[in-house]
Amino acid sequence: MGLSRLAALHGVATSFSPSADVTVPVPEGTVVAVLAALGVDATTPEAVREALAAAESAAGSRLLPATVVVWGGEPLPPALTALPPGTELTVRPEEPAGAPAPPMRVPAGGADPAESRPADARAVVVDPAAPAKRGTPSPPPAAPGWWAEPPPGVHRLTVRVPGAPDRGSGSGGPLTETCTLVVAPARVPQPPGRSHGFLVQLYSLLSARSWGMGDLGDLADLASWSGRCLGAGFVQVNPLHAAVLGNPTDPSPYRPSSRRFPDPVHLHIESVPEYGHAPDPAALDDLRRRAAELSEAVLNKGALIDRDAVWELKRQALDILVAVPLTPGRRAAYCDFLAEQGQALEDHALWCALAEVHGSDWHTWPAGLRDPRSQETARARAELLDRVDFHCRLAWLTDAQLAAAQRAAKDAGMSVGIVHDLAVGVHPGGADTWAQQDAFAHGMSVGAPPDAFNARGQDWGLPPWRPDALAASGYAPYRGLLRGLLAHAGALRIDHVMGLFRLWWVPEGRPPTEGTYVSHDAEAMLAVLVLEAHRAGTVVIGEDLGTVEPGVREALARRGVLGTSVLWFERDWSGTGRPLAPEEWREDCLATATTHDLPSTAARLTGDHVTLRHRLGLLTRPLDEERTEDGTDTAEWLGLLSRLGLLPEGGDDEEAAVRAVHRFLLRTPARMAGVWLPDTIGDRRPQNLPGTWDQYPNWRLPIADAEGHPVTLEELAASPRLHRLMEVLRPRQEPPRTRTAPPGARPS
Repeated sequence: MGLSRLAALHGVATSFSPSADVTVPVPEGTVVAVLAALGVDATTPEAVREALAAAESAAGSRLLPATVVVWGGEPLPPALTALPPGTELTVRPEEPAGAPAPPMRVPAGGADPAESRPADARAVVVDPAAPAKRGTPSPPPAAPGWWAEPPPGVHRLTVRVPGAPDRGSGSGGPLTETCTLVVAPARVPQPPGRSHGFLVQLYSLLSARSWGMGDLGDLADLASWSGRCLGAGFVQVNPLHAAVLGNPTDPSPYRPSSRRFPDPVHLHIESVPEYGHAPDPAALDDLRRRAAELSEAVLNKGALIDRDAVWELKRQALDILVAVPLTPGRRAAYCDFLAEQGQALEDHALWCALAEVHGSDWHTWPAGLRDPRSQETARARAELLDRVDFHCRLAWLTDAQLAAAQRAAKDAGMSVGIVHDLAVGVHPGGADTWAQQDAFAHGMSVGAPPDAFNARGQDWGLPPWRPDALAASGYAPYRGLLRGLLAHAGALRIDHVMGLFRLWWVPEGRPPTEGTYVSHDAEAMLAVLVLEAHRAGTVVIGEDLGTVEPGVREALARRGVLGTSVLWFERDWSGTGRPLAPEEWREDCLATATTHDLPSTAARLTGDHVTLRHRLGLLTRPLDEERTEDGTDTAEWLGLLSRLGLLPEGGDDEEAAVRAVHRFLLRTPARMAGVWLPDTIGDRRPQNLPGTWDQYPNWRLPIADAEGHPVTLEELAASPRLHRLMEVLRPRQEPPRTRTAPPGARPS
């Protein structure tokens, strides 16, 4: 009981339920290892007793939790309303720039805290009978009259109970405590009406001008064309986070070095303003020629996208461009960017510079360099100053092109614009884990428990954030991450959004089946998300597929976070098991036919995905059984589409069936309907095949047509098949009135 109680106090589960009627105990060794990663010794019965006594004493002695959340327009939380009468609350507001405010220092010995209260702090006294003060913001419904709500932000809250015995020493005098106060709007911004748009892995979208893989210039062009010509409201892309440097580089966009900063491999080199002023244009021309050869190999010779080769050419080009002096205006803009990004960018750029010298896993660096604040690291920073500035400059250039892509989308009339993607975590040897070592649980990896689809569970190789460290920092790493991603986003997709509530931790050296869930303060994580999305005016979409804890979808919906609904998974699982009729779908979601981890719609309809998995040895049952089950599943959906009159051409026409699937998505009440861009031309290959590594070219395939021939953005735009599909999604409108005068007319 002692270990279970200790684990519960630290948010560590000692059992889990893969289904409603099944409970599986977590191995004791797993619980001990996870507690150790949280700084709690539970290796012996005596250690458990001591840790439990300390945890219970700390929990019982506090007036307030580590974080208090106040939702705009909603009743105050019990943590505030239950404070003793006469308690003084002092709020130190967040700094104007959005940085966490330093904690307020309350003098000891019963002195009046007003003597040292900062000028921008505000204080109120708990008085159950007090009416609302004149000149203060209106309290939310059911809020006590003494409450004057601070502005939205992450603040520091100090409470002082005069005359209370100090629970630490037992002596008399005022009791003071400080915690984080998050004041957030009730909901994130919502999409303005219904819309449809494309889902695409950016690297796979090559144009005639690409350097071997899709880039931010191609993204801006796709957004501009699809918004103006197809009425699209958004384009969703894969995570554009900075990758771990290496050769070969891990091609997965979901295992980055840093989620805070973008990857300069996505830069469109010719759009860098200094390009036209390079002192050696012949060198740039040679690099462009070699880049064209990379593209030619991918588009016409069966080569895979080679991210490392692309980056090598772009790095050489950027070395030339960064040497071009900045104009005064651009120098000022660059300095502003450095000031805005602060220490986080400096650390990221220093990691990149050190990785060029010592390799991309900081655990293998010389001991002194493994600490970002050591004297050895400070010396290395001075020695590598030029390379640090180089990587800072690349972050600035990439940020500018991200902003340009969103501007292009909005200028094209898109209601949402670019939808960016937030990966679940980061590479254990990358920049984020080096710069924020105290925030991560070392020796742990995020994954998924065993379920009906994967009896062995999953280990994603991503170290998790420590919930206690996040809370102690006022969620600074999380807030900085969100600000960076939301800066140029019309919407943010959060991969595995259930991770805001809990994550499956797998101790190093153990199989995924021997992991356990560790809980976050979900209220605080949601409040920070809503706050930052509100500030940026950004829609939020949660990827909530797979095993979802009861109440999670409801909590997300209450805060305006849209879910994700994939057609093939939308069945009446608690009843008949049959496909859900369109009117039974939820409204607050992004509805799609597939995702990057699933078969394309054409492959699903034809059964090609089963054949592919059989060829790679991934099936767990005989091929005939898999084909029979898959065919039955598909036939059920085609039958529903036919009964609804969405498949007039009949089920034997694969292209017509793809159109019917998207007609169905429009019949649902979903706020957003996403079209997997490869589906528009019949691509049958998945971009990622979970469960494979070297067996399949994950994350390295260009978009291709039904015959497997790669297709450029220009060819996509001219594709008759694409236009036949998009005609299904185009809203019916009256033809625009002619704006030009007929021949012979004269202005009056």
